[in-house]
This record gives sequence, C-alpha cells and structure tokens, in this order.
Amino acid sequence: MSQHPPVPHGAPRPADLAPRDFMRLIEAFGLTGAWRWDFISGRQVWSSGLYRLLGLPEGETASYERLHGLVHPADRDVLEDAAQIVHAGIIGSHTVRLIRPDGTARIVVSRGEVFFSPEGRPVAATGVLLDVTDRERLAELHRLEQQRRSSLAQQAQVFIHTEPSLPPTEYGSEFLALVGLRREEVRADWLAPIVPEERPRWRDELPRLAAAERPFSVTPTLRLAGGGAAPFRMMMVPFRDGPLREGLARDGPADPVSWTVVITPREGEADLPPEHPSHRVEPAVAGCHLRAARGLLDWTLNDLARESGVSLSTVRRLEEDSEGPASRSRPHVLEALRKAGIVFTLVEGGMVAVARAEGDVTPPGTRSG
Repeated sequence: MSQHPPVPHGAPRPADLAPRDFMRLIEAFGLTGAWRWDFISGRQVWSSGLYRLLGLPEGETASYERLHGLVHPADRDVLEDAAQIVHAGIIGSHTVRLIRPDGTARIVVSRGEVFFSPEGRPVAATGVLLDVTDRERLAELHRLEQQRRSSLAQQAQVFIHTEPSLPPTEYGSEFLALVGLRREEVRADWLAPIVPEERPRWRDELPRLAAAERPFSVTPTLRLAGGGAAPFRMMMVPFRDGPLREGLARDGPADPVSWTVVITPREGEADLPPEHPSHRVEPAVAGCHLRAARGLLDWTLNDLARESGVSLSTVRRLEEDSEGPASRSRPHVLEALRKAGIVFTLVEGGMVAVARAEGDVTPPGTRSG
C-alpha cells in the first residue's frame, strides 16, 4: 500500500487548501461569485469572482444595495431588497438580468441563505450568483426555432424535422396531426401517412434513394386527418453527425448520417385532387375567417361549439389561431359552418372570402344526431 510523504509540522495540509482552491478555479471562469453579509457588524464581503461577474473593479465597496441596483429594473421586484433580508430573513432563488456598468447584460441565477440566532433573529446572509446567460440564450433560440417551425406548419403546411435514419418515422406533432396518426403508428409502419395505393412504390424507391446518401425528394400523396388526401413533396438532406474529414484518411467507420426532412405541399392546381377542392381553401382559413362566419350566422361561441361537437375552449383557441390547420377539431368546426350555409372561397392572391349561401340554413340548436 502506497504511503503519502510526511507533511512538515505547521505546513497546511492539502485538504485545508482544497475548498479555497476549488472556489478559485471555479470563479476563474468568470461565471460565478459569492457574497456574505454580517448584520451585526454590518460588514459585507464579495469574492473576486463576483466582482468579475458584475463587471466592477475589485476593491469597490461591497454592498447589497449596489448589487441590487445592477439588476434590470423589470426584475428588481423579483429579487429581495436589503430590508427583506436583514429584518425578515427572506432570501430565495431567482433568475434575473444584470446590467453591468459597461452596458452588457447577463442572466444570472441568484441563490442565498439567511442565518439566525438562537432567538430566531437574522444575523447574517450569504449568497451566490451563477451566470446562465449562454444557457438561457440557447433555450430562447430553441424556443424561437420551435415557434418558427410551428408557424410554418400552421400557416403554410411546411414541416421540418430531423431523422436519425431513413425511412422517416420521427415526425413532429403538427405533421402527425395533419395525417391523423399517432407516433406509435408511424414507428410501426413508416408508410402509414401515405395513401395505400402508393405504398408499394415508395416502399422500394425511398430506401433506394436514401442508400446513395445524397439529397433527394419524393412526392407521395398523404392521407389527411379530416378525410381525403393531398399531394406533398418530401425533401431529404443528409448530413454527417461527426466533424467533416474531407481529404483525411478514414481509419475507422464513417460517421453516421442523419437527415433533415422538409415537407411542403405540391404547388399547382394540376396536383390537387379535383374531387376535393376544399383541400386548397381549408388550410388558408384562419381564426378571423371563423369569427366572420360565426358573425354572418349570428352565432355565439357556444352555438358553434354545440353545432360542431367541439369544446368551447377549443373553438376559442381556433378563433385565436392558437391551433392551426393541423388541429383535429378544425374539420368539425368547418363542417358545422358549411352545413349552416357558410361558403369559404379561395380568391386571387391566396385570400379567403367568407359568404353565406342563399336559401335555408340550419339554425343553431337543430343539428341532428
């Protein structure tokens, strides 16, 4: 068994230095800092890392009021003020924005703890700030990307997602709603979104095209959740999961290929099924058109919910465009309006005209079934 060399008398042991060394290493990245406030003496201390995180020169008087003043004005009510900490002993965990003296902004998580005397009086507090700017910005970019994809799906029936391999099975929720399938159904049969008569063709052709590991597109006719079918184009673009190594020898196996899949409606009237003209206008019907149709019928939200068999909250979301063309409830609402005499027409420029048909219509409350 190995033995450590003896430590000279009076010399600090390695374990005595570890916490300080660890703190110094962590704070060297400029992403964290700590503070302590003794309420009895009034003394406040900031670590070197906190000065760097706040963008202040080390040696400036440590003050919780100074730290609180650097918080974005819109976030100051979130963070406890000095009186809440000293007199009430309140301090929590918060995520706030800081504005440094040079004008740069950082997002930090603030956590602290208050220490009490045996009588229950607050006597001191300590806290730590952790810079999470990169994490929060990445999360925001991800949120915006998801919002962009959702908007494309809802407004233009354009669907974008990534597949670890082909044939495709990992579609987004908007696409699954369009074709009226659950994820488990598609994973069990990747041809399920395609109309049955075309499945033999794409069963053979898509794997053959994918084997070349080059961009390609296919043009299947997809089944729709509301009934019928519509032609779409599916573009598949491969990319390597590992770093590019062009011109370098490959000693090992090639990096695996993933695929970006872009699904768009096929443009042109010749591609649309003539027996289903509503397939072109329905995706363009927005919440404002639903409200206009309801106004022409002098219906309330409750009337439309009752006639369509859809919940009131769902009807409200449809009219607010919170649910797009892929909504499972949307076809029922459109059908109820059509039965009541509403006609949606796609006019020049892609705009939707809403009109009430001539003749008798079904008043609310008389829907059969």
